Amino acid sequence: MESLYLLIPLSVLLVFLIGILFWWSVKGGQFDDMEGPAWQILQDDDSMQVKESSPDERKNKELKSDGV
Repeated sequence: MESLYLLIPLSVLLVFLIGILFWWSVKGGQFDDMEGPAWQILQDDDSMQVKESSPDERKNKELKSDGV
């Protein structure tokens, strides 16, 4: 019975501490968007366009790749 005098205040203090930490993480934005970054990786980025090389650039590239 005497142990309850110690355990009940400690458990109330622990619950209070966990509540403060949870409130702090919510205010800090920890739980704002859980799925956004995961879906962003899978999205196709069509805004990037590949620069087409001119025929002269392709010819120079072929000559450099021969390695002679």
